[in-house]
Amino acid sequence: MADFKLVRGIVLFLVAFLLTIPVVLEAQEKSSEQNLQQQALKTYLDVSGWLQEYIKTEIPYVNYVRDRQQAQVYIMMTDQETGAGGDEYTIKLIGQKNFVSIDDTLKYVSLQADTDEIIRSGIVKVLKQGLMRYVEKTPLAKYIDIAYQGTAKPMEVVDKWNYWVFFVDMDVDLEAEQSQDEYAVDVTFSAERVTPRSKISLRLDSDYRRNNYDLEDGQYTSISRSRNLRGLYVKSINDHWSAGMYTNANTSTYANKELSINVAPAIEYNIFPYSDYTRREFRLLYRTFYNNVRYEEETIYDKTKENLFYQSLSATFELKERWGSLYSSMEGLHYFHDFSKNRLQFFCDLDVRLFEGFSLNMFGYVSMIRDQISLPKSGATEEEILLRRKQIATDYEYFISFGFRYTFGSIYSNVVNPRFGS
Repeated sequence: MADFKLVRGIVLFLVAFLLTIPVVLEAQEKSSEQNLQQQALKTYLDVSGWLQEYIKTEIPYVNYVRDRQQAQVYIMMTDQETGAGGDEYTIKLIGQKNFVSIDDTLKYVSLQADTDEIIRSGIVKVLKQGLMRYVEKTPLAKYIDIAYQGTAKPMEVVDKWNYWVFFVDMDVDLEAEQSQDEYAVDVTFSAERVTPRSKISLRLDSDYRRNNYDLEDGQYTSISRSRNLRGLYVKSINDHWSAGMYTNANTSTYANKELSINVAPAIEYNIFPYSDYTRREFRLLYRTFYNNVRYEEETIYDKTKENLFYQSLSATFELKERWGSLYSSMEGLHYFHDFSKNRLQFFCDLDVRLFEGFSLNMFGYVSMIRDQISLPKSGATEEEILLRRKQIATDYEYFISFGFRYTFGSIYSNVVNPRFGS
């Protein structure tokens, strides 16, 4: 009996020991994987929100940290619309810490008809290729396989459209409640041809809006219409200078314009080379306008039509760096027949990371307005003012928005969990 108990005890011990082995091995393996992941490349993503989670899911062999100063590689992406209606995405890989001065620039070009899935998978494919030079210097390199799928032989591109791209868009909006309804139709047609040497852009916008309101004293209907035909031709002179011509014809019930035609030769100087457009621009643009205008109603200056000449000068500065981004512009204009009829406006969009986890953002514009020569002498009714159906006199206009974000805690942001949405 004693021998049986001894044997049973040994058997139970062996069973318990054997059951424990997988748990111990699994824990060791998990610990080993965690240690390995901690040694993975640390990256900071400065890309659009719709790409963040997709990149983290598709490229799991790097760490994603929440602050740029903690990263070994800073990933910054900018985009610029192409002449074909797609986008050119520029991805800059900037080495930090042990990868200082090991930088790279990648490009991905999408087509206008590409879906978000096609675009994001294309961006990720390019990003994977670019990250290899950094990943190969980490312990995870031995777990990476590189496959070659082959490509077709390069062929000369023959474009039957000669780089012209056409775009048609129509939106119809219907909205209703018990005592009010809105009907709106927006139509857009554009044609563009973009090459390194020149740019041609034609665009027609038509907007119609009707609102009906059931009030105590009856029904009130408000209608607004606008049409705008714009043309632009730009000729590249060199890497700093461009010349061009603006044309514009528009009608607007809001601005009291039955028909307004503008023609404006223009010249632009970029202090930085145009080739740096994805990172920085400082453009000075000068335009001289001829404006033939016919008004819907007699203006406050007793005019029903007139020929006007005016000029404008604008300065636009754009910068995108690791510390954040800045876009600002200032424009001033005045009429030649009366210098007191002028306008000065300033616009700024700033997003800056001041220190680890803390960023400040500010957006706003300010306009000093002295050029409202098209205001109708009859003024505007209370309903037209409330519904913003007619322009009213003002000396200024401004909008300011600012805030901050502060994130602290774990430096890693690798995990994506789609449950219950975002």
